[in-house]
Amino acid sequence: MSNGSKKLVFSYNAPVTLTFAIVSLIVLVLGYLTGGESTQLLFEVYRSKISLFWFLRLFGHVLGHATLTHYASNMTMFLLLGPILEEKYGILDMLEMFAITAVVSGLVYIIFFPSAALLGASGLVFMMIVLVSATDMKRGEIPISMILVMVIYLGSQFWDMIVLKDNVSQITHIVGGLCGAVFGGVYSSRRL
Repeated sequence: MSNGSKKLVFSYNAPVTLTFAIVSLIVLVLGYLTGGESTQLLFEVYRSKISLFWFLRLFGHVLGHATLTHYASNMTMFLLLGPILEEKYGILDMLEMFAITAVVSGLVYIIFFPSAALLGASGLVFMMIVLVSATDMKRGEIPISMILVMVIYLGSQFWDMIVLKDNVSQITHIVGGLCGAVFGGVYSSRRL
């Protein structure tokens, strides 16, 4: 018997985004279980001797989060923007953008902040915010929405970097946003 209703099915609609969020949650739980030792060893980037762990941290610091609040604030935007971008750019391009943004932000932090450690996906989130605003980019045109997003988000980060003395890494947000702008131009031109 069929009553015309369809069966409700869950969809793993954005594999890169969803897998990233799940792995980040596992990393957070593991960090709690080890008293932060696993996070410091594998998921924070900081100046140290170049080794296998150094390379792992350079890519993996975006998976680490200090607290559940830190994780939730990043993942809310990440899960909102990720599926949109994954649909437009595809899995491989998204993985490439994530890796480049992680390495660039990690290296900037190591070079300019030698006595501090960096962890969290906020650089990726800012990359995604700017990138999603560039989704309508066409050859020879720059969307005004992208310019406004960059002015508002990145401008506020520059301001916060100058005025506030907190534990938030505004430089990572700025680097992520700049990566998003570059990716918007480069990846959009590939599709034209």
